Amino acid sequence: MFDFFRLKASTLSLGLCFWLGFSSNSVVAQNGPQPWQMNFRPAATPVMEDIVSFHNLLLIIEVLIVLFVLGLMVYIVIKFNAKANPVPTKTTHNSFLEVMWTVIPIVILVVIAVPSMKLLYFMDKAPKDKVEMTLKVIGHQWYWSYEYPDAGNLAFDSNLIPDEEIDVSKGQIRLLEVDNRVAIPVDTTIRVIMTSDDVLHNWAIPAFGIKMDTVPGRINEAWIRVPAEKAGVYRGQCSELCGVNHGYMPIVIDAMPKQEFAKWLERAKKEFASNARQVDLAQTKITIDTMVD
Repeated sequence: MFDFFRLKASTLSLGLCFWLGFSSNSVVAQNGPQPWQMNFRPAATPVMEDIVSFHNLLLIIEVLIVLFVLGLMVYIVIKFNAKANPVPTKTTHNSFLEVMWTVIPIVILVVIAVPSMKLLYFMDKAPKDKVEMTLKVIGHQWYWSYEYPDAGNLAFDSNLIPDEEIDVSKGQIRLLEVDNRVAIPVDTTIRVIMTSDDVLHNWAIPAFGIKMDTVPGRINEAWIRVPAEKAGVYRGQCSELCGVNHGYMPIVIDAMPKQEFAKWLERAKKEFASNARQVDLAQTKITIDTMVD
């Protein structure tokens, strides 16, 4: 039933978007922000695809409600104004209408609630038996750190590239480019665990449907799976006010074929070897402190 509503909602909302002049097709294959963009970025994960479908369903419901209420108000103004209806009716109750305006909103809420709960459950965590890789995200003031626990604790920091060093010919975007991009393989279910080293941050990638707080002393979790046909570069930013340089914490993810990811992994292990050793030492210290306590 949900799939039926989702299909209908997607079809109707697409027509509505064309009618309003901001169809999502205008940003196809564009993973960064676009001038005058008024719709979602193209979905790159199953989670974001379902979020867009749910949004389309809500959009149709909202438009129909608005049109119904508007039509009702216009009808009342024309039909029951003082000139057209000099003797007002003295009707005080109508059982049928009272039942309908109670039952119909309940039905609408149920139609919204069922796919909403289904989506919340779907986007919460990837099934354990399907997780193929883990990516750890750590927020700092004002940069991100990433760890690959499955790759010998590979770890590195990711900082904003200053304006004067931006190279537009390489596809770099001002305020949305970093010195070390995150690499992930396509067609791989990735568990993303997030925390913070200092204050609240928020790891947000619009095309992935992820917007999750990183909280000091706590682990939050999300998941990613990018299909092979949607390999490419995806961008996001910190979306939680975290201090004076909050607006300078971009996120750049390069989703690449598995063969390319394997080559990148080998290069990264050599380039960031010292960082991996620091992670090992930090984890050893945590284990020793825990044993002492």
